[in-house]
Amino acid sequence: MQTIKNTLTLVLLFFATVSSAQSTVETASEAYRSEDYKRSIQLYEQVVAQQLSEGKESAEIYYNLGNAYFRNGETAKAILNYERALLLNPGDSDIRHNLRFARTRIEDKIDTSESFFLTTWVNSFKNLFNSNTWATIAIALFIAFLSCIATFLFVRKVWIKKTAFYTGIVIFALLLLSNVFAFSQKNNRIHRNTGIVMAASASIMASPDANSQELFRLHEGTKVKLNKTDGNWIEIEIANGSVGWTSKENVEVI
Repeated sequence: MQTIKNTLTLVLLFFATVSSAQSTVETASEAYRSEDYKRSIQLYEQVVAQQLSEGKESAEIYYNLGNAYFRNGETAKAILNYERALLLNPGDSDIRHNLRFARTRIEDKIDTSESFFLTTWVNSFKNLFNSNTWATIAIALFIAFLSCIATFLFVRKVWIKKTAFYTGIVIFALLLLSNVFAFSQKNNRIHRNTGIVMAASASIMASPDANSQELFRLHEGTKVKLNKTDGNWIEIEIANGSVGWTSKENVEVI
């Protein structure tokens, strides 16, 4: 009887938590529609904190939070949240559109070397879906591949066997590709090695030392790759390949 009571209590607490979170989201959305962006930000941040405490993240919440920050004139925080949303849902065109628009508002315009067209195409294809969707596609392709094997082994007609054989080869290649994409997307989500400059102006130094040579400056909203840390310093790399060190407090991990 005590076990049943405990289970019921946990179930009720779960639904109460879900209901509370949903209520907060609705209130945040209403604040946004009413152009009370600061209130909307406060509420969405509460939802994010609660989700993170439960080991969860939501692309939709990050996207809405990014919109609220952008409307409130906080471009760097808007970009940070758009990037987090995109990491969870790379195929969402609305997120990409708003992120591109927000980037037009930042000061740093960094020239990037053009990528090999095949690399660009593969990355675009990979970013059509998130890791869960690619994993689902991989499962479906695996079932289709097994069907091709069964058809090849047990059907006697030669033209059907040939069709199953060549179709199986194509499906197997797509299966491998789907698994690679699923792993890559999940790896990007777990091992986050990019960040956004949050300081109005961040000095990028030649070494992890305040007395070293200043190489250049970056401004809020610029995306950087995070290479390694040394105490309170972090080595960053920008899109054109330039590398330097800055204080950790200047950058927030995506």
